[in-house]
Amino acid sequence: MTDSPRWFTSSYSSNGGNCVEVATNVPGTVPVRDTKDRDAGTLTFRADSWSAFVQFASHQSV
Repeated sequence: MTDSPRWFTSSYSSNGGNCVEVATNVPGTVPVRDTKDRDAGTLTFRADSWSAFVQFASHQSV
């Protein structure tokens, strides 16, 4: 188990302030938080669910 999450934003983020951060170094889960309010808490997803979400989102047109 890791000591603490290593947070990062997507390389596709335009740094406009409407981003989420994720940590992929937590075994079996992916915590997600809002960059505008990091102290508000996190949502935690199963790693396989997060992977499916990212795959789905990457195939959607904007």
